[in-house]
Amino acid sequence: MNIIVLGLNHRTAPVELRELLAIPDSRMGEALARLRAYPGIQEAMYLGTCNRVEVYAVVEKSEWGFRELEDFLVATHFSLSSEDLLPHLYRYSDEEAIAHLFRVSASLDSMVVGEPQILGQVKEAYELALTHRSSGVILNKVVKKAISVGKNVRTNTRIGEYAVSVSYAAVELAKKVFSNLKERVVLLVGAGEMGKLAAQHLVNHGVKEVLITTRNQHRALTLAERFQGRAVPYDQLRHTLAKADIVICATGAPHFVISKEDIQAAVHQRMNRPIFLIDITVPRNIDPTVKDVDNAFVFDIDDLNAHVGQNQEERLKEAKTAEKLVKNEVSCMVAWVRGLEATPTIVALRNKAENIKKTELDKVFHRLGELSDKDRMAIEGLASGIVNKLLHGPLVTLKAEAQSQNGFAFIEAARRFFELQEREIHLLKSETVEDAIDFEVSEESVSQKDEV
Repeated sequence: MNIIVLGLNHRTAPVELRELLAIPDSRMGEALARLRAYPGIQEAMYLGTCNRVEVYAVVEKSEWGFRELEDFLVATHFSLSSEDLLPHLYRYSDEEAIAHLFRVSASLDSMVVGEPQILGQVKEAYELALTHRSSGVILNKVVKKAISVGKNVRTNTRIGEYAVSVSYAAVELAKKVFSNLKERVVLLVGAGEMGKLAAQHLVNHGVKEVLITTRNQHRALTLAERFQGRAVPYDQLRHTLAKADIVICATGAPHFVISKEDIQAAVHQRMNRPIFLIDITVPRNIDPTVKDVDNAFVFDIDDLNAHVGQNQEERLKEAKTAEKLVKNEVSCMVAWVRGLEATPTIVALRNKAENIKKTELDKVFHRLGELSDKDRMAIEGLASGIVNKLLHGPLVTLKAEAQSQNGFAFIEAARRFFELQEREIHLLKSETVEDAIDFEVSEESVSQKDEV
């Protein structure tokens, strides 16, 4: 059995193509059922976000599995041809597939490294796979571990602590001027998108009040309702500046709308209490000489971008630590998956030994005639002890070596040494995978039980 992933993301495909492959939750049950209907696909999960479309699957043979997943993605949108899609796809199998999923969950493969949304999106994709019964023992184990890895990265690194959006950088800078934002009044001048985002972040940090003023009074009223704030007539801007601790300027004006004199007057009315101004516009709307006014702190788009650049560097440093955490977890999961390959062989060998034991005991009991229950139990115990002692070393070794890089060679050797039939092993695969989760071979179990 093999774990594979086929997908495309923001680095390999334009948004127009990613949109075509999007599957709404209302159609996910139908889509996953189609996936599972392919003969080579045993388990499957679909992960779709604005930046990626990926299908994870457990398959018998990777090459066949990739072909079936390609067919599935093409069939998702009837106007899409293989020629349109295939050049944009990436393919990972086994260790690379597991490593990719772990990196995705840890937001190391995101457009913005460290963004928190992807972990929730992986959880949702997994829950949909569970709901529609397209995942099984292997994907359940691997995806749950991926989610755990994502949480571990966010807990044990600072990868998500540095603002990497201009709007959020404005909040970080405001917090450097005002340690506590909860008693602060925000004035939003204009209705530019980044200005609105910055205002929303400030609201999320619990500012006391939001005042909104734009040339379009209707828009100001709409924004005031959105932020649970208060609209102010645009011609009252200069009088309102003195009431604001934080001013966000995001208009479409091609000139300064706030002058040095305006801020001097506002600071005077504020009894020299500091005022923080954010100019998220090009061309600038706040006169840069405002920085010369005592207790006035002004930052323009270049200042914000510089702050974002520093934070991105910090996130990349944290990402190196996160990569080490992911690598360690991938090694453990790969060993577990490789160990699964040994389970049907171990069970087949155990069954063969039990059948031989039973046949030979029947012969002995037939020759000996009437025996007491005590004598029969003694003979059966002797036979079981011999079988268990003989099998213990090979089974322990096989279980351990199956998790190594050359594990398949050991499994194949065991099948040939003990003349195990491929047909029997193939039938056992679907029946014994779940047992492999907690499968352990111990000296105690060998000496006390008939099963390893």
